[in-house]
Amino acid sequence: MQIHETYMNYAYREAEIAYEEQEIPVGCVIVFQNTIIAKAHNQIETLKDPTAHAEIIAITAAAEYLQSKQLVGCSMYVTLEPCSMCAGAIVLSKIENLFFGAFDNKSGACGSVLNITNNSSLNHKCSVTGGLLDNKCREILRSFFEEKR
Repeated sequence: MQIHETYMNYAYREAEIAYEEQEIPVGCVIVFQNTIIAKAHNQIETLKDPTAHAEIIAITAAAEYLQSKQLVGCSMYVTLEPCSMCAGAIVLSKIENLFFGAFDNKSGACGSVLNITNNSSLNHKCSVTGGLLDNKCREILRSFFEEKR
């Protein structure tokens, strides 16, 4: 489990960058063969793009790195449970493993509200582990929104 915490800490660093840029602090890394091949953080406000979630940006970067639309053999580490858009992209890109930090009881689509990543009607299922460094990942979000109020 220690290696997973190490990768989640890299994702957390991306969340800290988002926080500094006044973006909702969500960070993501994608790992292939024990190497981080993509990292990203939310850039919705910066890019004025509602799809500029950390996961989407990271998937695009990983696909470019691998020169493939399928990210078979990849694992994603993200500080917040992915939403339905991101969960759909995870399934479409065929990411094998998803590790996330904080659960999202309002819009999480990997088990909390919906379960897109393990929907038997879809052509790909993703192994999902939630709650990795949960307190740390939840705290940065809480701090961010507390400042905004």
